[in-house]
Amino acid sequence: MAEEKALIPRSEDFSAWYNGVVQRGELAGYSPVRGCMVIRPHGYAIWELLQSALDARFKETGHQNAYFPLFIPESFLKKEAEHVEGFAPETAVVTHGGGKKLEEPLVVRPTSEAIIWPIMADWIQSYRDLPLLINQWANVVRWEMRTRPFLRTLEFLWQEGHTAHATEEEAEAETLLILGIYRSFMEGWMAMPPVTGVKAEWDKFAGAVRTYACEAMMQDNWALQAGTTHNLGQNFARAFDVKYQTEAGAHEYVWSTSWGVSTRLVGGLVMSHSDDVGLVLPPKLAPIQVVVVPIWSSDEQRAQVLEAVHRLEQRLAGRVRIKVDDRDTLNPGAKYYEWEGKGVPIRVEVGPKDIAKQQVMAVRRFTRDGRRKIALPEGEAAARLPEMLEEMQGELLETAVRRREENSYRGITDYEEFKRIIAGPGGFIYTGYCGAESCETRVKDETKATIRVIPDEDFRSDSFPATCVCGGKASHEVVWARAY
Repeated sequence: MAEEKALIPRSEDFSAWYNGVVQRGELAGYSPVRGCMVIRPHGYAIWELLQSALDARFKETGHQNAYFPLFIPESFLKKEAEHVEGFAPETAVVTHGGGKKLEEPLVVRPTSEAIIWPIMADWIQSYRDLPLLINQWANVVRWEMRTRPFLRTLEFLWQEGHTAHATEEEAEAETLLILGIYRSFMEGWMAMPPVTGVKAEWDKFAGAVRTYACEAMMQDNWALQAGTTHNLGQNFARAFDVKYQTEAGAHEYVWSTSWGVSTRLVGGLVMSHSDDVGLVLPPKLAPIQVVVVPIWSSDEQRAQVLEAVHRLEQRLAGRVRIKVDDRDTLNPGAKYYEWEGKGVPIRVEVGPKDIAKQQVMAVRRFTRDGRRKIALPEGEAAARLPEMLEEMQGELLETAVRRREENSYRGITDYEEFKRIIAGPGGFIYTGYCGAESCETRVKDETKATIRVIPDEDFRSDSFPATCVCGGKASHEVVWARAY
């Protein structure tokens, strides 16, 4: 086996470390098309677990899945002026098909509002058709110039929800409902706790009235926008003439929302938990939760060890996602290296000495106290291993919350101190804010930090400074950070 190259440590080059973890974990590879990625089976299996967990939550709240066309007539995209202006630099346009020039160019969807709303206009006639709660799992294309696997690619996978409501209040409630679903999923499944809030007016989704976001802190103290929900008001309904007949017989424009998360979440998992050895996955999203490595040095031992291993496998069947690595082509050390790099939460080693002691050795991929290797009595292993997975899931979340709070700075008023934090350790900086876009532009130009969100009540400080970092009067609190 060729000698493996060690990962560049996070402390030396976080970007190079990230790319190394993605490669070593066999999550993704590069495509012949610049800016695109190939999602490898292990990476796609993580996405499938994310997808199924979120899909269940959407369906529990009344949403149905559908699928809409990949191609959007260019004239459709132009109907909502703010929307087309926001996406124009990122669009890919098809001008020829079947060897002929098209009568009208087709835009490869960067998002689907412009194709969904003309179709929904035919579906919605009366108040009885509302609310209309639709989600689709799809791919989109945005012509990114600077790409990085999972975080920013020319083509990526996502889900996008699109809903229509009879009132403004219902649309706002939907937007906040999904924001809560995203947050609870990121905390409970990803162990990646975000700060939630509303985006600044100039940073909202193109065509939205309000945009809400989940901003998670990565291990380098930069922010990752992990999910967004948008209250679209009646903007798209007016652009595409989507009306419904009220109970009283009048005709009104619907109120709409859209919302989405993408394969960027896989990148967030990598940057939230992994270490200088390789990938670390929270157990709920690990395609393989327990890998069993049998150890033997003779045919007689092999038969004995595999008998014990398969007993354990049968006891754990249906309780954990388990794999027995009984390949003859690799020695145990090479197997350990492979599964650690892929982030498998628990490795179980079973050898002749363990059988003699009626035990197995369990090795956790992550532990707060550094005690990774535990001897488990064979009779207790089937019950104890699922408990260990739950413990690891909880410890990953607690570690991420603690890191976020230890690197959050509240009540900052001095701009020089602000700049020192951003240039040094980085993190989330809570300040008062004057509300002027020019203020953020200046700070961004000088420090590369941006306003991530105006925090909601769960993250808002008890009180915020009366002055902005620019010295002006503060009207509200904001969270600043450098971001992906």
